[in-house]
Amino acid sequence: MNHPAEQQAVHKRTVASEASVAAASNQTTAAVKSEKPTPPASKTTIKAQAPPSSPIDLGDSQWYLNRELTWLSFNQRVLHEAADPRTPLLERVKFLAIVSANLDEFFMKRIGGLKQQLAADVQELTPDGRTPRQQLVECHRVIRELDAKRELLYRQVMKLLDEKGIEIVTWKGLSVKEQKQLKEHYARDIYPLLTPQAIDPAHPFPFISNLSLNLLVTVRYLREKEVSLARVKVPLGPGVPRFMRIGKGERFIRLEEVMAANLGMLFPGMRVVGCEFFRVTRNANTEKDEETADDLVSMIESELQERRFAPIVRLEVATGVDPLHRGHLAAQLELDEESDVFEVPGMLAMRDLFELARLNIAKLHDSPHHPVDPPLFSTNRNIFHLIRDAGSVLVHHPYESFSSSVERFLNEAADDPKVCAIKMTLYRTSRESRLVDALVRAAENGKQVAVAVELKARFDEAANLLLAERMEEAGIHVTYGVVGLKTHCKVTLVVRRDYSGIRRYVHIGTGNYHGDTARIYSDLGLFTSDDVIGRDVTELFNYLTTGFTPRRTYHKLLPAPKHLKRALQEKIEREIVQHREKGGGHLQFKMNALEDADVVASLYRATQAGVKVDLYVRDSCRFRPGIPGLSETGRVVSIVGRFLEHSRIYYFRNGGAEEYFIGSADAMKRNLESRVEILVPVEQAELQQQLRSILDAHDVDRRSAWDMQPDGSYQQRRTKTGSEQVILHQFLIDAAEKAAKEARRLKKRMARVKLGR
Repeated sequence: MNHPAEQQAVHKRTVASEASVAAASNQTTAAVKSEKPTPPASKTTIKAQAPPSSPIDLGDSQWYLNRELTWLSFNQRVLHEAADPRTPLLERVKFLAIVSANLDEFFMKRIGGLKQQLAADVQELTPDGRTPRQQLVECHRVIRELDAKRELLYRQVMKLLDEKGIEIVTWKGLSVKEQKQLKEHYARDIYPLLTPQAIDPAHPFPFISNLSLNLLVTVRYLREKEVSLARVKVPLGPGVPRFMRIGKGERFIRLEEVMAANLGMLFPGMRVVGCEFFRVTRNANTEKDEETADDLVSMIESELQERRFAPIVRLEVATGVDPLHRGHLAAQLELDEESDVFEVPGMLAMRDLFELARLNIAKLHDSPHHPVDPPLFSTNRNIFHLIRDAGSVLVHHPYESFSSSVERFLNEAADDPKVCAIKMTLYRTSRESRLVDALVRAAENGKQVAVAVELKARFDEAANLLLAERMEEAGIHVTYGVVGLKTHCKVTLVVRRDYSGIRRYVHIGTGNYHGDTARIYSDLGLFTSDDVIGRDVTELFNYLTTGFTPRRTYHKLLPAPKHLKRALQEKIEREIVQHREKGGGHLQFKMNALEDADVVASLYRATQAGVKVDLYVRDSCRFRPGIPGLSETGRVVSIVGRFLEHSRIYYFRNGGAEEYFIGSADAMKRNLESRVEILVPVEQAELQQQLRSILDAHDVDRRSAWDMQPDGSYQQRRTKTGSEQVILHQFLIDAAEKAAKEARRLKKRMARVKLGR
């Protein structure tokens, strides 16, 4: 384990790094100023805080944090989990991989988008007063700091793994016998997959695929001095792991090292002068205008093809690369060598550490967690009868089982002879989805099945195309949503012929219909037979399948993009009015991101009026709490821990007539204005109490909770001396298990009473 002094040093670096992100988010750097004139200082810099002598201008950019920089700050908090010695060792490896994968996606989406804005000469300022160029420069600087910290932690964690008997060795660290065995395995299973490509005037520079790991090999003929370059791609994929196991123990070597040590097989009769590693990241923003597309499926297929060849936005090279080779690669890839090239002193593509994180060594992982069956569903009775009798049922994943709730709902709907129709939205799901199996079976059983598939779900387009094709072949009516809008809501409608006639059963979730992520994402789902909600959902599906909007009326649902944003702002204003009249105003919003400047301004008006505003925001957040005269009654809390916080809850005290909503929508401009989203009210008192318990649990956490400071930095909560450490996710695991145990006890008691009769 780390020495206490070393642990303290890591913590200090974490705090310092957090502060640097906050500083970047709140002031424009000198480097940026030299590149582009900045707006007046009052619009871009944060001055020392003091009670204002005049009303605060809510349009002033200094009150809004930057979306990209606060997202990078979130990754600082994720990386802290890799630094924290309280985190089990293989979980620390996992968090290193998560941050690396997150940064890959950030370059593909956000950096790629900023570069496109630069190319289009976009000068529009963000709500925080930055141009695209300013954001790009600041993001690059913060990422380099994040990379440096990640590399330091990688070395520390690898040393700890070694102490636990999990070794990552070099080729030179192998015995002669081990080298021979690995070479035989390499020759048999890897070598046939390799394709060396020359880089010289006679050969065009080879295509470099996105996120690929590559060897740049320098070779020459034995009797010549002139050298040549070749590129060899590391063939990672199914059956070809990055970490090759040595023998039967927990010793591994990275595949690229084995390749580098055996280049003579690829270049016989030549001398290998050198071998260097590099990796590229391509822009993933290749969306076309679907309003002008004749065929949406063909358009998506074209986008996927174009993404393969999209401009490169980052080149990573191993430290020590020949400066001439570095410059040559940057020039061939059309990159700015100074800003777009990142030197990595250790392991490239740390996202592959997921392979090590999956090692089955229980003592180096979190304690096992097995989702419990939701208490109301812990019976074999027909699920529709259970929902009908209860009115509504709320489930909380991953604490309660996805398979015994959502999958059971679809499976029973597929086989129930009284079910007439099933309608569903699909944004992301697993490739081997049991839900899709149920939908296909339902169609085969003669039921009407309609599915709105979102083909433009980023990085899942190819999978969704295949699923859509499979469902269409089974006779399912597949549509692709509304032109110009992504269908992001998670909703299923089952129409069943009950004893009293047609009844609608609805499931609305905060997370995707994805059985795998349901075990690691914290999400909520509402099952209901509420007739008004059922009618609203019917209207929603009619909209999704036609795109026609005239005179659609919703009585309980809050749908985007037509109503949701306005409804949120109106409810915030209502809270202000009621607080001024009666006091006790209270808003609590739990979400992934708070980015929409209009909603932030509404929340500022609420805190200026004295309304208590609690914001539980996982990552990006523009709102700054605790500023005198602006947000003194506001708080921002970020939870980073074992599970990914993904649920959305909106609470309004409403003068005592409390309102709770859940749904798929974050308070982001894209969600509120460019996506089909819904929030659904949770009205039953016992279900509201469940949501109240979840929100309250965020405030007792002393391990996973980070409190935002007025300057945008975060401080992790600490357990008071002598107090028990409360961890939100473990707290909720224990609560779910206790509820399930009580349900089993009650079930046994009822069975004994029945037998007694």
